[in-house]
Amino acid sequence: MKTKTLAFAILLLAVAFLSASCFRLKVQLGGPSGEALKEYTIEGKGRQKVLVIPVTGFISDKPGGRLAGSRPSAVEEVASRLRLARESGDVKAVVFEVNSPGGSMTASDMIYKEIVDFKEKTGAKVVALFMDVAASGGYYVSLAADRIVAHPTTITGSIGVILVRPQVSGLMDKLGIAVDVSKSGSEKDIGSPFRPATPEERKIFEDITDEMGRKFIDLVGRNRKIGRENLKKIATARIYTADEALRLGLVDSIGYVQDGVKEARKLAGLPEDARVVVYRREKYPDDTLYNTAAGAAGSSPFPPLVDINLPDILPPLEPGFYYLWLPGGSRG
Repeated sequence: MKTKTLAFAILLLAVAFLSASCFRLKVQLGGPSGEALKEYTIEGKGRQKVLVIPVTGFISDKPGGRLAGSRPSAVEEVASRLRLARESGDVKAVVFEVNSPGGSMTASDMIYKEIVDFKEKTGAKVVALFMDVAASGGYYVSLAADRIVAHPTTITGSIGVILVRPQVSGLMDKLGIAVDVSKSGSEKDIGSPFRPATPEERKIFEDITDEMGRKFIDLVGRNRKIGRENLKKIATARIYTADEALRLGLVDSIGYVQDGVKEARKLAGLPEDARVVVYRREKYPDDTLYNTAAGAAGSSPFPPLVDINLPDILPPLEPGFYYLWLPGGSRG
């Protein structure tokens, strides 16, 4: 009896982690930060500016959590910085430091649209600077840039869609546990973690995934002017090194942080000593362009049982479609 009780408790805990709609629990200490963004000069002088905006971590429109409060979502952080840049009137170029495996399809598309609108309203030039990883949704948001510069050690690509659909029916069968569902239509509980998908449901998932994947590839083709043969290679959704990405036309050049800033100054017609600024919520002594601690960090897509601001080491487990490089997140 004790064994069955323990097994059932484990099942409930597993479902809590695997399904966003079941048993969601979060312990949050403190309230959201009320600090306003302020401008800080990193280097240079003069009135005209190059703004650097980090885009790091999982891309989401949901707030992230931390022990002392809640941080804004990646979408909100980017949008608020672009709004300030637009209002200042002095920002002539923006460098996005991208270090992200991607995330939500919708959030990635939101950031892309924010950048496109910012360019149209201000005439400012935009450079995407890839750091460790700029894959899937991280690459998607960068398609709005006028130039893409990859760090020599960047991993990019993974241009495609992944469906995350937790499945616990096998465990339930072993434990002799079932879920009884009443539904108004045959597909109402499509994607349920409590039963395997039917062949018809698998076809629906495949069609949606293919459609969203084509949207991504079409956007790459339009914005990057990549030929059909290279687009076929890219459509496999594999990852690439910086050198491979350059040969395929996914990036324009390979360089370092200062090279990305230099490219932004050049595109905007600014002098070499034009001011480089960041928007932070707090002041950092001896601040540099390598500081992403106060950047537009993405939030974890699934809140932990106790939010202690652990690194995002687990894959997103909330059911849904993602522009996300998720190594180890599926099996063949």
